[in-house]
Amino acid sequence: MLLLAILLPCVSFLLRGRILHFIVCLILQITLIGWLPAAIWAVVDLQNSRAERRNRRLIREMKR
Repeated sequence: MLLLAILLPCVSFLLRGRILHFIVCLILQITLIGWLPAAIWAVVDLQNSRAERRNRRLIREMKR
């Protein structure tokens, strides 16, 4: 998924169900200058969603 976020950032957002992010990222990707910020944004968002999912799992386990 990380490679997909780097090569095709807008598809990465689409596969994770973030439609609004997909549209904005696609607009960025249309320009070559915007490709790098779009790729960085997709990678950072992917890492944040993984960390959020991990934190939710840890909180759920602590409540038990």
